[in-house]
Amino acid sequence: MTVEQAIEIIRESLLTALFIMTPILFVGLVVGLVVSIFQAVTQIQEQTLTFVPKIIAMAMTLMVIVPWIGMRLIEFTMRMFEM
Repeated sequence: MTVEQAIEIIRESLLTALFIMTPILFVGLVVGLVVSIFQAVTQIQEQTLTFVPKIIAMAMTLMVIVPWIGMRLIEFTMRMFEM
């Protein structure tokens, strides 16, 4: 294995990880923003109010996109064995 191949494998691994986690993190970001705006408008400063909806939304998103994540990981694994 050459240095270029190792760099390509690392680059591909990081891009795949980023591609897989982006939808989940985006949902967490949107829900957190909505809850923060709600807290600012109503002046409710409860810490669990931000945590619980984000966890629930991210878990629901994960349940929905698990097949998609599985396909991406299978494709990645096949590409790694082809190298």
